[in-house]
Amino acid sequence: MRLDTVRARSILDTRGRPTLETTLIAGELTATASVPSGKSTGSHEALELRDPDGSVAQALAHVTGEIAGALTSREFATPDELDATLIALDGTENKSRLGANAILSVSIATQRLFAQATGQPLWKAIALRANTPSRAPRLYVNVMNGGVHANFQLPFQEYILVVDGKTSDALPLAQEAFTKLGERLGAGVPMGDEGGYAPTFDTLEKPFELLSDLVSTLPGTSIAIDAAASELFQGGHYQLLGKSYTADELATVYEQLISRFPFHSIEDPFAEDAHTDFTELTARLGERVLIVGDDLTVTTPARIASARRAREINAVLIKPNQVGTVEEALQAVQATFAAGWEPIASHRSGETDDTFIADFAYGVGAHGIKAGGLGQKERLEKYERLLAIERETETV
Repeated sequence: MRLDTVRARSILDTRGRPTLETTLIAGELTATASVPSGKSTGSHEALELRDPDGSVAQALAHVTGEIAGALTSREFATPDELDATLIALDGTENKSRLGANAILSVSIATQRLFAQATGQPLWKAIALRANTPSRAPRLYVNVMNGGVHANFQLPFQEYILVVDGKTSDALPLAQEAFTKLGERLGAGVPMGDEGGYAPTFDTLEKPFELLSDLVSTLPGTSIAIDAAASELFQGGHYQLLGKSYTADELATVYEQLISRFPFHSIEDPFAEDAHTDFTELTARLGERVLIVGDDLTVTTPARIASARRAREINAVLIKPNQVGTVEEALQAVQATFAAGWEPIASHRSGETDDTFIADFAYGVGAHGIKAGGLGQKERLEKYERLLAIERETETV
């Protein structure tokens, strides 16, 4: 494939912050991609390049300048080859020279172009590229927001309803639960960054009591949290609702919660470099729930391999913008499967209307997909894309 045109512009994400949208043209084919932005980010993530004023002018200039110059009028046989060119062009471990946001916008658009060129749905092209069996992911619906996504009105960052089954069955259950939860919380409850409710409670248990009550009436549902514990870690202790916890004490809190409530997974239960604490918690609770690495692993194959050696987790969150290219995100998925663990594909707190993550989740056969709450258009579009994929699978 020969690229004729590479262009980009700045658009706004769901938080009103600038992000990148890139369009590639190859002959009769055109593909566009926009990239999300995280708020609660791991320190080991690839660098999102921003100017001092928060804009993405420099990253945009890299796309239309150096990247365009390196890619246009050149033949690429596969998207892997183009991604390898982007990685080499940047030349840094964390995409800090050109910016992971600049690189990923081109990488996703490239994957779309190659899917078009072969006449395949995007999810199918991803599955063939990754050599993974495609399947419908469980829905991880963020129904209550806390942590940095809601000014710590709740201590944990995400309170999630996990719904099993194909999307056309799971989504109506999630919508029913979301509506019922809103009714029980009452009018005037604000929304958090990811489209979930952001109430305030005085106890750790109250949110789970509400969710457990909902789960008891809906088949195939359970509870998950993203503790985002790096955000809770201050002065060697974890701060929750005005109380200080050691790692051992926090582990006991998790054990008490999963003993009382129908938990499916706990993401980032400790700070991102608390490796021993992860290992001990997984040994303690890993037969009962998924212990998910996010800030710990940041979609990086080498960090996943390190976590595997230490048996720190048993599931991995996959966020393409943590690593910067589709190819590296697929390598992270393959490393996760090689460890015998489950990958969970994820959006970010600052989203766009790009639905790539839905095709990615289905194509790699992810255990689940985190696409946010049901209170924002940009989140709903991911769920609607999953419904469309389900229809496509009936004809492919």
